[in-house]
Amino acid sequence: MVIKTAEFVKSSDRWQDCPEPTMPEYAFIGRSNVGKSSLINALMNHKYLAKTSGTPGKTQLINHFVINESWFLTDLPGYGYARVSKSMRRDFEKLITNYILNRKNLVNLFILIDSRHTPQAIDIEFIEWCGENSIPFSIVFTKADKLKPTVIAKNVEHYKSELLKTWEDLPEVYVTSAEKKTGGEGILDFITKTNEFLMHNHVKF
Repeated sequence: MVIKTAEFVKSSDRWQDCPEPTMPEYAFIGRSNVGKSSLINALMNHKYLAKTSGTPGKTQLINHFVINESWFLTDLPGYGYARVSKSMRRDFEKLITNYILNRKNLVNLFILIDSRHTPQAIDIEFIEWCGENSIPFSIVFTKADKLKPTVIAKNVEHYKSELLKTWEDLPEVYVTSAEKKTGGEGILDFITKTNEFLMHNHVKF
């Protein structure tokens, strides 16, 4: 996929205020500091599309972008903030779950996981929640440039093994590096093929 245009549409603090669901939508989510904004910018070949910050939890709203005038990319708030109050964390969780459960044009959720770490309970729990609610998703491992390829591969297999304890099959898995701009082609190919399928089958939202 060639990214010809990538434009910010709006930020919303309620799912009801999101743009009209007229196009296929692909959302990105992960724990704070997983490298979500950096990955989005790398995918879109745009340094400043999504706001990056050294402070975890910078994304506190649902941010919509329209790509190639044909599909939405959504930057969701992270889950599991360590540095915010419990009440604020509950507000984020409510915002995220309401969006995911009610956004009818959400085609796929890309769940970002830091490839440097062993399986984290909060990630596993979120993936399980998506499964229980029949949410289509893919798993995207980030920051693959931070360790040797053999270590990253081992960490990814560890994660897969952990998930296969409760899953019969796993969804698409991507290993990416925003720094080196690797792994993103697979994500964009998936979006291209999915959009073509939806168009061919005249899917309306």
